[in-house]
Amino acid sequence: MARAFTPKVVTANDLLEGDVIYLTEDDRWSRELSEAELITDEAHAQVRLLDASRQTSKIVGAYLADAVAGDNGPEPTHFREDFRRTGPSNYAHGKQETSPQPRA
Repeated sequence: MARAFTPKVVTANDLLEGDVIYLTEDDRWSRELSEAELITDEAHAQVRLLDASRQTSKIVGAYLADAVAGDNGPEPTHFREDFRRTGPSNYAHGKQETSPQPRA
């Protein structure tokens, strides 16, 4: 039996700056996970990923990441995505200076 589809967000890296970015419902790329489109339909998720993957002049490495609805928008369900959204791990800079650190 196939596994049930879990909600997803489309994520990638900004081609020029390398930041983690998320596809919004209105087809923008945002650095804030809370602004991402939470996709609950598997077919729609595949279409959104295909559309994102074609934007090779803006992004690299698009994929679907598991997420759940949170009080302020989508939230990650896996440590990797929680860690990834805070930026580089070598030292605090950029969005790490203003964002809470990943949960342990």
